[in-house]
Amino acid sequence: MSEKWLDWAKRMQAIAQAGLTFSKDVFDQERYQELSDLSVEILHAYTGVKTDKITDLFTNETGYPTPKVDVRAAVFKHNQLLLVKEKSDDAWALPGGFCDIGLSASENLRKEVEEEAGLIVEPRKLIAVLDKNKHGHPPDPFHFYKLFIYCDIVDGHARTGVETNDVQFFQESHLPNLSLKRNTEAQIKMMFDFMKNPSKQTIFD
Repeated sequence: MSEKWLDWAKRMQAIAQAGLTFSKDVFDQERYQELSDLSVEILHAYTGVKTDKITDLFTNETGYPTPKVDVRAAVFKHNQLLLVKEKSDDAWALPGGFCDIGLSASENLRKEVEEEAGLIVEPRKLIAVLDKNKHGHPPDPFHFYKLFIYCDIVDGHARTGVETNDVQFFQESHLPNLSLKRNTEAQIKMMFDFMKNPSKQTIFD
């Protein structure tokens, strides 16, 4: 695969992070640090991004490495799906984002939808739990799972937020330019499938 180098670099960094967390031997600590530095060099060689930026982004976490969690809301109105236009890439995505410590998945989702789209929603059903690496997203230095959750609107009015510059509902046949690092067309189609058949079983990798 063309991004195999990214898988290797992430695995190296995960091993190094776990070793630096749990190893007590000073020589083992040095070896794990060297492994971490090598993962940074690999990313620098293939991406051209400066090593200090990669270090800040990729190697500053501590503790046992686990996947991050990203939550996305499937919100429908008149059989149209809510999408927000992200300021960061000027493309469209399901409202949501990384989960904050101290909040449940549902609490994170309510917060994200209100902040990004101005709507108060109630999460109703888990549609899918997907490993981002397996679904055609652009390469990412982090490994994380994506939770797609079906939500009902209970209050509020559609409006933009700090990270969004447009909010609209779209028909399945007229989708806009999607933010592929956040959601793919196949995932959007999956949301419409659940809207048409809410009794479908949860999808997971």
